[in-house]
Amino acid sequence: MTHEEEFRYILRLSALITRVLDKASAIEFPNWYLGGGPVAQTIWNYRHGFELERGIKDIDLVYFDPDLSYEKEDEYIQKGKGIFNDVPIPVEIRNEARVHLWYKRHFGYDIEPYTSTESAIDSWPVTATSIGVTQDKSGNLVTYAPFGLDDLLTMIIRPNKKQITEEIYLSKLNRWRNIWPNLNVISWSE
Repeated sequence: MTHEEEFRYILRLSALITRVLDKASAIEFPNWYLGGGPVAQTIWNYRHGFELERGIKDIDLVYFDPDLSYEKEDEYIQKGKGIFNDVPIPVEIRNEARVHLWYKRHFGYDIEPYTSTESAIDSWPVTATSIGVTQDKSGNLVTYAPFGLDDLLTMIIRPNKKQITEEIYLSKLNRWRNIWPNLNVISWSE
């Protein structure tokens, strides 16, 4: 089995991931992905022999719409509340075109605006979680993984220093190590 086949196999075992992807497809977000944490954490749970939803605190559903108004983003958020109301984990819907407007308030420094959802994923904090999954009109999984799938499938946690600080990286590591003890962590300085 190739890494891509194994990755898709594991994700399809997850009723949560499948449900979110199917429901998100119905919304027709522009340039959307189920991203980062819940995708990687599903893989880590499988590798650890845990229930596939263990430790997943939220589901990141990201898209890219050049309309920077909060009102437009809120339309999608409100639509999502109705569609995802039976999903047991909170679904957070975010327009990646707007992230630069609030990033400094949350993380303490400015970033350049993203030009697409893919450019946002390129900057996510860890190579194994810099990943997005969407579905085409036939229900086939489509993956965007700028760093490939090796780190994810072998549970290597490596910083993506494109945008984050060491403090952000360590904060994620501290939470993850308590839930997934077999993660292979690469230090910030390596």
